[in-house]
Amino acid sequence: MSDETSQSAPSPGTPADRPATQRPASAAPDPATGHDHAPAGATAPPPSGAGDAGHHRWRLPAAVLLAAALGFGAWGLWRSLSETQDTPPPPGPQAASLTPRQMQADLEQLQQRVATLGRSDAISRQANRDLQSALAERDEEIAGLRADVAFYERLVGATGQRRGLTVHTLKMQPQDGAPSAWHFTTTLTQNLNRGAVSAGRLTLALEGTRAGKLEKLAWADLRQQPDAPGTAYSFKYFEQVEGDVFVPAGLTPVRVTVRLTPQSGAAVEQSFSWAEATRETVVPAATANPAG
Repeated sequence: MSDETSQSAPSPGTPADRPATQRPASAAPDPATGHDHAPAGATAPPPSGAGDAGHHRWRLPAAVLLAAALGFGAWGLWRSLSETQDTPPPPGPQAASLTPRQMQADLEQLQQRVATLGRSDAISRQANRDLQSALAERDEEIAGLRADVAFYERLVGATGQRRGLTVHTLKMQPQDGAPSAWHFTTTLTQNLNRGAVSAGRLTLALEGTRAGKLEKLAWADLRQQPDAPGTAYSFKYFEQVEGDVFVPAGLTPVRVTVRLTPQSGAAVEQSFSWAEATRETVVPAATANPAG
Protein backbone atom coordinates (compact mmCIF):
# COMPACT_ATOMS: atom_id res chain seq x y z
CA MET A 1 0.00 0.00 0.00
CA SER A 2 2.70 2.44 0.91
CA ASP A 3 4.72 1.43 -2.06
CA GLU A 4 1.97 2.30 -4.48
CA THR A 5 1.46 5.62 -2.87
CA SER A 6 5.09 6.52 -3.14
CA GLN A 7 5.21 5.47 -6.77
CA SER A 8 2.11 7.45 -7.81
CA ALA A 9 3.10 10.74 -6.13
CA PRO A 10 5.21 12.90 -8.46
CA SER A 11 8.55 14.10 -7.32
CA PRO A 12 8.78 17.88 -6.60
CA GLY A 13 12.01 18.23 -8.60
CA THR A 14 10.81 16.60 -11.78
CA PRO A 15 9.36 18.43 -14.80
CA ALA A 16 6.02 16.96 -14.14
CA ASP A 17 5.66 19.33 -11.17
CA ARG A 18 5.11 22.41 -13.65
CA PRO A 19 2.20 22.84 -15.95
CA ALA A 20 2.89 22.60 -19.67
CA THR A 21 1.77 26.19 -20.38
CA GLN A 22 3.65 27.86 -17.57
CA ARG A 23 6.00 30.73 -18.68
CA PRO A 24 9.42 31.32 -17.19
CA ALA A 25 9.43 33.68 -14.24
CA SER A 26 10.63 37.23 -14.55
CA ALA A 27 14.15 38.04 -13.61
CA ALA A 28 14.54 39.05 -10.03
CA PRO A 29 16.55 42.16 -9.16
CA ASP A 30 20.04 41.66 -7.94
CA PRO A 31 20.14 42.73 -4.37
CA ALA A 32 23.75 43.84 -4.75
CA THR A 33 23.39 46.15 -7.83
CA GLY A 34 19.67 46.83 -7.96
CA HIS A 35 19.46 45.90 -11.70
CA ASP A 36 17.24 43.31 -13.19
CA HIS A 37 18.91 40.23 -14.60
CA ALA A 38 17.27 38.69 -17.61
CA PRO A 39 16.85 34.98 -17.56
CA ALA A 40 19.35 32.94 -19.43
CA GLY A 41 17.10 32.03 -22.31
CA ALA A 42 15.67 35.62 -22.90
CA THR A 43 16.62 37.69 -26.02
CA ALA A 44 18.36 41.09 -25.36
CA PRO A 45 16.59 44.28 -26.78
CA PRO A 46 18.37 46.30 -29.50
CA PRO A 47 20.64 49.14 -28.33
CA SER A 48 18.99 52.62 -28.06
CA GLY A 49 21.69 54.39 -30.21
CA ALA A 50 20.62 52.59 -33.35
CA GLY A 51 17.01 53.89 -33.09
CA ASP A 52 18.10 57.48 -32.44
CA ALA A 53 20.40 57.48 -35.45
CA GLY A 54 17.56 56.45 -37.73
CA HIS A 55 15.29 59.10 -36.25
CA HIS A 56 17.88 61.90 -36.84
CA ARG A 57 18.32 60.82 -40.45
CA TRP A 58 14.67 61.79 -41.15
CA ARG A 59 14.71 65.19 -39.43
CA LEU A 60 16.73 67.16 -42.07
CA PRO A 61 14.64 66.11 -45.15
CA ALA A 62 11.44 66.84 -43.23
CA ALA A 63 12.66 70.35 -42.29
CA VAL A 64 13.63 71.08 -45.92
CA LEU A 65 10.23 69.94 -47.18
CA LEU A 66 8.46 72.08 -44.55
CA ALA A 67 10.48 75.22 -45.46
CA ALA A 68 9.80 74.69 -49.17
CA ALA A 69 6.08 74.31 -48.51
CA LEU A 70 5.98 77.51 -46.43
CA GLY A 71 7.91 79.49 -49.07
CA PHE A 72 5.66 78.27 -51.89
CA GLY A 73 2.60 79.17 -49.86
CA ALA A 74 3.90 82.70 -49.12
CA TRP A 75 4.73 83.25 -52.81
CA GLY A 76 1.25 82.17 -53.83
CA LEU A 77 -0.35 84.49 -51.27
CA TRP A 78 1.76 87.47 -52.45
CA ARG A 79 0.91 86.79 -56.11
CA SER A 80 -2.79 86.56 -55.41
CA LEU A 81 -2.75 89.84 -53.43
CA SER A 82 -0.83 91.69 -56.16
CA GLU A 83 -3.18 90.47 -58.88
CA THR A 84 -6.13 91.60 -56.76
CA GLN A 85 -4.68 95.13 -56.41
CA ASP A 86 -3.78 95.46 -60.12
CA THR A 87 -7.07 94.16 -61.40
CA PRO A 88 -9.66 96.94 -61.75
CA PRO A 89 -12.90 96.41 -59.93
CA PRO A 90 -15.58 94.79 -62.02
CA PRO A 91 -18.31 97.07 -63.23
CA GLY A 92 -21.32 97.28 -61.02
CA PRO A 93 -24.63 95.78 -61.93
CA GLN A 94 -25.94 99.22 -62.95
CA ALA A 95 -23.10 99.77 -65.45
CA ALA A 96 -23.53 96.28 -66.86
CA SER A 97 -27.23 96.94 -67.41
CA LEU A 98 -26.64 100.20 -69.40
CA THR A 99 -27.42 100.10 -73.07
CA PRO A 100 -25.07 101.59 -75.69
CA ARG A 101 -27.46 104.51 -76.14
CA GLN A 102 -27.43 105.27 -72.42
CA MET A 103 -23.64 105.03 -72.32
CA GLN A 104 -23.41 107.44 -75.27
CA ALA A 105 -25.77 109.84 -73.51
CA ASP A 106 -23.67 109.69 -70.33
CA LEU A 107 -20.52 110.32 -72.36
CA GLU A 108 -22.04 113.37 -74.05
CA GLN A 109 -23.22 114.68 -70.69
CA LEU A 110 -19.72 114.33 -69.24
CA GLN A 111 -18.20 116.03 -72.28
CA GLN A 112 -20.67 118.90 -71.93
CA ARG A 113 -19.79 119.22 -68.27
CA VAL A 114 -16.07 119.33 -69.07
CA ALA A 115 -16.68 122.01 -71.71
CA THR A 116 -18.75 124.06 -69.26
CA LEU A 117 -16.08 123.82 -66.58
CA GLY A 118 -13.43 124.83 -69.13
CA ARG A 119 -15.39 127.94 -70.14
CA SER A 120 -15.99 128.80 -66.49
CA ASP A 121 -12.26 128.50 -65.78
CA ALA A 122 -11.41 130.70 -68.79
CA ILE A 123 -13.93 133.34 -67.66
CA SER A 124 -12.51 133.28 -64.14
CA ARG A 125 -8.96 133.69 -65.43
CA GLN A 126 -9.96 136.61 -67.66
CA ALA A 127 -11.82 138.25 -64.78
CA ASN A 128 -8.74 137.83 -62.60
CA ARG A 129 -6.54 139.45 -65.24
CA ASP A 130 -8.99 142.33 -65.62
CA LEU A 131 -9.05 142.80 -61.87
CA GLN A 132 -5.26 142.83 -61.67
CA SER A 133 -5.11 145.38 -64.50
CA ALA A 134 -7.72 147.56 -62.81
CA LEU A 135 -5.82 147.39 -59.53
CA ALA A 136 -2.60 148.38 -61.30
CA GLU A 137 -4.38 151.36 -62.89
CA ARG A 138 -5.78 152.41 -59.54
CA ASP A 139 -2.33 152.16 -57.99
CA GLU A 140 -0.97 154.42 -60.73
CA GLU A 141 -3.79 156.91 -60.18
CA ILE A 142 -3.18 156.92 -56.44
CA ALA A 143 0.55 157.46 -56.98
CA GLY A 144 -0.23 160.33 -59.37
CA LEU A 145 -2.63 161.92 -56.89
CA ARG A 146 -0.09 161.64 -54.11
CA ALA A 147 2.50 163.29 -56.34
CA ASP A 148 0.04 166.08 -57.13
CA VAL A 149 -0.71 166.61 -53.45
CA ALA A 150 3.00 166.79 -52.66
CA PHE A 151 3.45 169.22 -55.56
CA TYR A 152 0.67 171.50 -54.36
CA GLU A 153 1.94 171.39 -50.79
CA ARG A 154 5.40 172.48 -51.92
CA LEU A 155 3.90 175.14 -54.15
CA VAL A 156 1.30 176.83 -51.97
CA GLY A 157 1.95 175.35 -48.55
CA ALA A 158 3.15 177.48 -45.67
CA THR A 159 6.33 175.41 -45.36
CA GLY A 160 7.01 175.23 -49.11
CA GLN A 161 10.22 176.62 -50.49
CA ARG A 162 9.76 179.93 -52.29
CA ARG A 163 10.95 179.81 -55.88
CA GLY A 164 10.64 182.02 -58.88
CA LEU A 165 9.76 180.96 -62.41
CA THR A 166 10.68 177.28 -62.81
CA VAL A 167 10.13 174.42 -65.26
CA HIS A 168 8.93 171.65 -62.97
CA THR A 169 8.52 168.79 -65.48
CA LEU A 170 8.84 168.00 -69.18
CA LYS A 171 7.22 165.12 -71.02
CA MET A 172 7.82 164.14 -74.67
CA GLN A 173 5.44 161.74 -76.43
CA PRO A 174 5.67 160.49 -80.05
CA GLN A 175 2.70 161.14 -82.32
CA ASP A 176 0.91 158.20 -83.93
CA GLY A 177 1.39 157.98 -87.66
CA ALA A 178 4.16 160.59 -87.72
CA PRO A 179 7.56 159.20 -86.62
CA SER A 180 9.23 162.62 -86.58
CA ALA A 181 6.42 164.44 -84.70
CA TRP A 182 6.58 164.75 -80.91
CA HIS A 183 4.15 166.32 -78.46
CA PHE A 184 5.61 168.07 -75.43
CA THR A 185 4.00 169.00 -72.11
CA THR A 186 5.73 171.22 -69.58
CA THR A 187 4.65 172.24 -66.07
CA LEU A 188 5.67 175.76 -65.07
CA THR A 189 5.58 176.96 -61.45
CA GLN A 190 6.37 180.01 -59.33
CA ASN A 191 5.51 180.87 -55.71
CA LEU A 192 7.95 183.67 -55.04
CA ASN A 193 5.51 186.46 -55.83
CA ARG A 194 2.15 185.11 -54.70
CA GLY A 195 -0.75 186.64 -56.54
CA ALA A 196 1.53 188.05 -59.27
CA VAL A 197 0.99 186.88 -62.84
CA SER A 198 3.91 185.36 -64.73
CA ALA A 199 3.58 185.74 -68.52
CA GLY A 200 5.93 185.18 -71.43
CA ARG A 201 6.99 182.76 -74.18
CA LEU A 202 8.30 179.18 -74.07
CA THR A 203 10.68 177.62 -76.62
CA LEU A 204 12.60 174.33 -76.89
CA ALA A 205 16.07 173.51 -78.15
CA LEU A 206 17.34 169.97 -78.93
CA GLU A 207 20.82 168.48 -78.92
CA GLY A 208 21.57 165.17 -80.67
CA THR A 209 23.98 163.21 -82.77
CA ARG A 210 23.83 162.27 -86.44
CA ALA A 211 26.56 160.39 -88.34
CA GLY A 212 28.78 160.67 -85.27
CA LYS A 213 28.52 164.44 -85.10
CA LEU A 214 26.80 166.66 -82.53
CA GLU A 215 23.93 168.80 -83.80
CA LYS A 216 21.89 171.53 -82.13
CA LEU A 217 18.37 172.38 -83.31
CA ALA A 218 16.75 175.67 -82.33
CA TRP A 219 13.03 176.33 -81.88
CA ALA A 220 12.63 177.41 -85.51
CA ASP A 221 14.23 174.09 -86.66
CA LEU A 222 11.98 172.04 -84.40
CA ARG A 223 8.88 173.94 -85.56
CA GLN A 224 10.07 173.91 -89.21
CA GLN A 225 9.26 177.66 -89.45
CA PRO A 226 11.90 180.37 -89.94
CA ASP A 227 10.40 182.87 -87.48
CA ALA A 228 8.26 180.61 -85.29
CA PRO A 229 7.06 182.40 -82.14
CA GLY A 230 7.31 180.71 -78.80
CA THR A 231 4.32 179.18 -77.01
CA ALA A 232 2.67 181.69 -74.73
CA TYR A 233 2.14 181.12 -71.01
CA SER A 234 0.44 183.15 -68.25
CA PHE A 235 -0.25 181.96 -64.69
CA LYS A 236 -0.06 182.85 -61.00
CA TYR A 237 1.14 179.61 -59.40
CA PHE A 238 1.49 176.91 -62.07
CA GLU A 239 0.47 176.06 -65.62
CA GLN A 240 0.88 173.22 -68.13
CA VAL A 241 2.07 174.37 -71.55
CA GLU A 242 1.75 171.99 -74.54
CA GLY A 243 2.90 172.00 -78.16
CA ASP A 244 4.35 169.98 -81.03
CA VAL A 245 7.85 169.79 -82.51
CA PHE A 246 9.48 167.81 -85.32
CA VAL A 247 12.70 165.80 -84.87
CA PRO A 248 14.58 165.18 -88.17
CA ALA A 249 15.02 161.57 -89.26
CA GLY A 250 18.43 160.08 -88.49
CA LEU A 251 18.98 162.32 -85.48
CA THR A 252 19.44 160.67 -82.09
CA PRO A 253 18.21 163.11 -79.40
CA VAL A 254 20.37 163.51 -76.31
CA ARG A 255 19.12 166.57 -74.41
CA VAL A 256 16.17 168.97 -74.46
CA THR A 257 16.38 172.51 -73.11
CA VAL A 258 13.28 174.52 -72.15
CA ARG A 259 13.69 178.31 -72.34
CA LEU A 260 11.24 180.69 -70.65
CA THR A 261 11.30 184.32 -71.73
CA PRO A 262 9.10 186.35 -69.35
CA GLN A 263 7.69 189.78 -70.20
CA SER A 264 9.80 191.24 -67.44
CA GLY A 265 12.88 189.83 -65.92
CA ALA A 266 15.65 187.50 -67.01
CA ALA A 267 15.05 184.40 -69.15
CA VAL A 268 15.13 180.95 -67.44
CA GLU A 269 16.46 177.73 -68.95
CA GLN A 270 15.94 174.16 -67.70
CA SER A 271 17.61 171.12 -69.30
CA PHE A 272 16.36 167.51 -69.36
CA SER A 273 18.00 164.43 -70.79
CA TRP A 274 16.06 162.72 -73.59
CA ALA A 275 15.68 159.59 -71.44
CA GLU A 276 14.11 161.64 -68.65
CA ALA A 277 11.84 163.53 -71.05
CA THR A 278 10.45 160.32 -72.57
CA ARG A 279 9.68 158.68 -69.22
CA GLU A 280 6.19 158.59 -67.72
CA THR A 281 7.18 160.93 -64.92
CA VAL A 282 10.03 163.37 -65.39
CA VAL A 283 12.18 164.98 -62.73
CA PRO A 284 14.41 167.94 -63.70
CA ALA A 285 18.00 166.99 -64.37
CA ALA A 286 19.30 170.36 -63.13
CA THR A 287 18.03 173.35 -61.24
CA ALA A 288 16.77 176.35 -63.11
CA ASN A 289 19.33 178.98 -63.88
CA PRO A 290 18.89 182.41 -65.41
CA ALA A 291 19.89 182.62 -69.05
CA GLY A 292 22.66 184.98 -69.86
